[in-house]
Amino acid sequence: MKFTKQLIDGLVLIQPNIFEDKRGSFRRNFCSEEFKVVGLNINVCQGNISENIKKYTMRGFHYQKSPSAESKVLTPIIGGIHNVVIDLRIQSSTYLKWVALDIWSKDKESLHVPAGCANAFLTLSENTIVQYYMGDFFKPETYSGFRYDDPFFSIPWPHTPMVISDRDASFEDFSITQQ
Repeated sequence: MKFTKQLIDGLVLIQPNIFEDKRGSFRRNFCSEEFKVVGLNINVCQGNISENIKKYTMRGFHYQKSPSAESKVLTPIIGGIHNVVIDLRIQSSTYLKWVALDIWSKDKESLHVPAGCANAFLTLSENTIVQYYMGDFFKPETYSGFRYDDPFFSIPWPHTPMVISDRDASFEDFSITQQ
């Protein structure tokens, strides 16, 4: 696997080694030993799958507050996403900075999102399926979020969302005090 660090500490684009033959291809999507070598210590607790029928479906911004340590590895299995990560770790040198990446299933890439960061994505194609490996169990009492169009961050999305959940659309504005 090739690990490419991004602007936010712990945010890493992961490119697998792909083995192809007449049957098709094979790739390792996760390996705790390879992750540890580059400093990514994720203890996979859950595997989730997000199935998105419509192009321009928005999910997020979501994050878990302390004491949860919900890191995640996102992999588009079908389709593509415009993914945005915002660093909400107060002690981080990139606190309140954000990174946007387009990740497509055809490129077979994954993204490691460190604990303490908010994540959102907009699907770029119909029938987009995203697999998540989660570094902590979901804990409703630590779950939080803010709107994709929060004026504090003013994230430039490639398209206005066409589908968004009532919950995601009704999150309050981000506040430094809500962390």
